[in-house]
Amino acid sequence: MKKIFVYILSLSLIGLFSVTANSAARDTIKIVGSSTVYPFATVVAERFGKTTKFNTPVIESTGSGGGLKLFCKGIGVEHPDITNASRRIKQKEIDNCAAVGISDITEIKIGYDGIVMANSRKGPKFSLTKRQIFLALAPRIPHPNGAEQLIENPNKTWKDVDASLPNIAIEVLGPPPSSGTRDAFAELAMEGGCKTFGWLKAIKKENKKKYKGICRSVREDGPYIEAGENDNLIVSKLNANPEALGVFGYSFLDQNSDTIQGNKVDGILPTFENIAEGKYKVSRPLYFYVKNAHVATIPGMKEYLKEFTSSTAIGQNGYLSDKGLIPMPSAEYKSFVSAAKNLSPLQGL
Repeated sequence: MKKIFVYILSLSLIGLFSVTANSAARDTIKIVGSSTVYPFATVVAERFGKTTKFNTPVIESTGSGGGLKLFCKGIGVEHPDITNASRRIKQKEIDNCAAVGISDITEIKIGYDGIVMANSRKGPKFSLTKRQIFLALAPRIPHPNGAEQLIENPNKTWKDVDASLPNIAIEVLGPPPSSGTRDAFAELAMEGGCKTFGWLKAIKKENKKKYKGICRSVREDGPYIEAGENDNLIVSKLNANPEALGVFGYSFLDQNSDTIQGNKVDGILPTFENIAEGKYKVSRPLYFYVKNAHVATIPGMKEYLKEFTSSTAIGQNGYLSDKGLIPMPSAEYKSFVSAAKNLSPLQGL
């Protein structure tokens, strides 16, 4: 009797484990990451769901940094398969992934985007330089008397920054530090303005950490307001306050051009053509990262990669261009098509 009981119990446990394994399986691609890449990925996912036998991927907008944290937590159906990013993955994030066994990651660049400073069409048109943006938003700035010393930023209005600018309070709505857009803004606009001061630029050779602390930091005393990862929220707040400026990707400007306007930076407007031609310098590449270990287990992964990297999607006349994505040059595009097809693992930075 004991043997029969043990045998029956063993069969029951096997059945339980089988049910548990099956219930843990997932048949829908799970994607997290950048709020900037989110609308592009959503268009691809919806098209993918309608034109293939696979489920429409589930996408969560968590910000680039937040997405990479979730992505690097582990391998298995409880973890994301893909993370979108509006900046390139950092070496420390690659190391974090490797520490939990995620050693094979494929990097896919999808195109380019511009970082815009936009405001309501009811508000004034701005024409700013990177130097003026730095002087408006850095916590500490060079002394106005020309001395090579930093002071706490006293500027309250744009006119305080430069007499040629409007006498309007500095109010800039933008993303938090976890956002790739914030990283790009800090590097391209803030640092771009900081290094127009020769003595600040020279600090980079002496102390890179100190240089970044000066040139990429954003003030926390009011003029810069963190508005979360939701760019749509920034757009709505700009419409409520025509004198405020917002920081977000060109694609959101393109999608909301009926109510908001882009402003010149260093004399160049953020247009599709200017970004594509490299004239508008506050621009950055957009990516997504694939967990190669999931490709064989999550249905539709290979097909989703094929759709996203198709010329129909991200080619020169792809459907994502209509949504504001700036296509890559042909040679660069082909290299990432190949990476997607072969699941070429990222070798480190």
